[in-house]
Amino acid sequence: MIPSFKYFAISGHGNPNSQEFSEKVSALYKVAYAVRMMPKSGFTPNGYFEYTVYPLEGVWDGDIADKDSFSYKIMIRQPDFVDHEVFREALAIAKQKKPTPFLSEIVFEEMEDGLSVQMLHIGAYDDEPKSFAKISQFMNDNNYQRTTKTHREIYLSDPNKSTPDKQRTVLRVFVKKS
Repeated sequence: MIPSFKYFAISGHGNPNSQEFSEKVSALYKVAYAVRMMPKSGFTPNGYFEYTVYPLEGVWDGDIADKDSFSYKIMIRQPDFVDHEVFREALAIAKQKKPTPFLSEIVFEEMEDGLSVQMLHIGAYDDEPKSFAKISQFMNDNNYQRTTKTHREIYLSDPNKSTPDKQRTVLRVFVKKS
């Protein structure tokens, strides 16, 4: 059971290899790092503590064979001390430093995955269907069924710093007991 967490998120449609997707990821990280560095900007939120910025996550829907058909919501989890005031301040800091396309599309929200089945996929993103097949087999063997065709991915590796065969991604599907 995956509880509710706070996120900065942005939605989109299309190929994750596109320039637009890359710019949306960049905008998310600008706002997430603005929170992380707030004390150096002269604003320390209530309950602030030093932390490592969480990894990028995405909720995906679409045909794996046609990446242009994808709909997605990409996000970065936030610590519990982040609230709407901290979010507005982080956006202001990010806009001040270097305006980036898509900053105005970022939202602050809570999401709960609930009952889920997940596994660590090691390898290229294009090889994920093999891991999803293992997830499906586990679900069949244990009387679970998916509640939606969407799935969550949590990117534990930086694709700019690791080779595709070494990339680590958590794959999560949302389920109910049959």
